Amino acid sequence: MFVGCAQTAYHSSTTNIMSKASHRFLALGDSYTIGESVDPRERWPIHLVHMLRDENVAMDDPLIIARTGWTTDELDRAIDDADPHGPFDLVSLLIGVNNQYRGRGAEEYRKEFRDLLQRAIDFAGGNATHVVVLSIPDWGVTPFAGGRDRQKIAREIDLFNAINSEESASAGVGYVDVTPVSRLAASDATLVAGDGLHPSGKMYADWARLTLPKVLSMFKK
Repeated sequence: MFVGCAQTAYHSSTTNIMSKASHRFLALGDSYTIGESVDPRERWPIHLVHMLRDENVAMDDPLIIARTGWTTDELDRAIDDADPHGPFDLVSLLIGVNNQYRGRGAEEYRKEFRDLLQRAIDFAGGNATHVVVLSIPDWGVTPFAGGRDRQKIAREIDLFNAINSEESASAGVGYVDVTPVSRLAASDATLVAGDGLHPSGKMYADWARLTLPKVLSMFKK
């Protein structure tokens, strides 16, 4: 399901129109961060950067370390391989759907998510307030999940999100709940990409809009 795309460590090749004082953005995740099945311009971190620029916040194009199919441990190893050099002014983390899909345990997820969250904070120069976690969307509402136990998927997604929400609160990082918006795809086909599974650019823009106030509060104090 969530395996197959070879995109990783993406950095936009577009000309950076911002000044040397631009903020640096590191986005960590899986298919939902690399934007499986949408144009690279439609990825949620790209939407967010453009929204921030519209608010006169100078932001570099994001450095994205993400790949379709990655679990928490696979992202952790990929970060080692990519070896990004901080500090970054903004770090995002969205990971866990593939742990759920593969039937991995909740406590394993908690431990590995906690470790990744600490790495994200370290990349932000130790400033937890400049890290934002996005909740795991509910793929059970998509056409791909037809014939599966959608209620079971929803329960497991909610469990994993309870964990990443608790760990985020404990660490003092920002948290954005995109799961309710993801569930609107049950009745709105425009929120699903052409593969019948991943979010469309329209939904990614909604995620960015939800994230925007949290990030603006970091830079406009």
